[in-house]
Amino acid sequence: MDVVDPGSALILEQLSLQGFRSHDDFSMAFAPGVTAIVGPNGSGKTNIVEAVAWLATTRSFRGAPTDALIKRGSEVAIVRGQLRGENNRELLLEAELSRTGRTRIQMNKQKVQRARDLAGVMAVTVFAPDDLELVKGSPGERRTYLDHVLLGLHPRNDGLRADMEKILKQRNALLKGCGGRLDRDAAFTLDVWDDKLATVGDQLGALRAEAVASLSPRVSEALSSVAGPGNEVTLRYDAPWFETGLKAALTESRTNDVRRGVTTVGPHRDEIEIMLNAMPARTHASQGEQRSVALALRLAGHHLVEATTGVAPLLVLDDVFSELDDSRSAALVAALPHGQTLLTSATDLPPGAIADATINLESTESAVA
Repeated sequence: MDVVDPGSALILEQLSLQGFRSHDDFSMAFAPGVTAIVGPNGSGKTNIVEAVAWLATTRSFRGAPTDALIKRGSEVAIVRGQLRGENNRELLLEAELSRTGRTRIQMNKQKVQRARDLAGVMAVTVFAPDDLELVKGSPGERRTYLDHVLLGLHPRNDGLRADMEKILKQRNALLKGCGGRLDRDAAFTLDVWDDKLATVGDQLGALRAEAVASLSPRVSEALSSVAGPGNEVTLRYDAPWFETGLKAALTESRTNDVRRGVTTVGPHRDEIEIMLNAMPARTHASQGEQRSVALALRLAGHHLVEATTGVAPLLVLDDVFSELDDSRSAALVAALPHGQTLLTSATDLPPGAIADATINLESTESAVA
């Protein structure tokens, strides 16, 4: 990976929302450093950082569909972000989410044709309470985490993942249609899809393996910063097909794939093995340890993207202090990376936490955080 000197950051200066989640008509300015959004449960603070992250990814980090992002009684939601980058360059991102039509996005008043065209414009790292699933959840959670890091490293990586998913869908449709038997025409078509899947799968696997190797020492370092020394984390990219290449693995698994009607090997089934002190973190770590490892994973990805691209992603910490004890909270505050940070909290900030700006939200009956 090409590595450049870190230091710059794209700053979100202003966010405006109309009909997004609990917010009818809302506007907020952010500090270049740390902005704390404080308010009781029900005040809509998570909705605010969800909108920020949506602008960067066009996805809800809470896994919500578009319809759920639009306030009840509204047909559309508007999300608008004013950003400032290097050389004082201004950037305006605007999105209209529709309950019945397509989402429309503009960048500096120019229509964005595809969501992937936004990749690399605004990088964001989000840590939320549900991130415990990064450690204790299914392999798909860890693959999604890793692919998000790859997107931050270079926008083209997301296109590679999308291409793999399209090819995989076509291959699976062919396998399912075979009904457990492969005639000559189907075998020829399957050869074509195997070649296509192997090409993109080998590329994606190589990128994932390289990213895991770069992340592993950074995760261990980040864990030490938030949980203290004495704990070592190692990551391993577990892809049984990777050594021989995907084409050979697909050839070997063809009989089984035809019988089962689904592709049984490839990047869509890979695992990222997380070991804490030489034991599997998913099964042997306590919930507190798992939460610290999950936070370390997010911070490690954040640092890797900054070190590689030279631009610090915007860091979102959603209600993180409620999940950490006082010592870990203080350690996290001390370890906050360079760049802009938005954090939410239902209570006062923990001792030692200093924000450049604090925004207090009052609870409203209709707001849901």
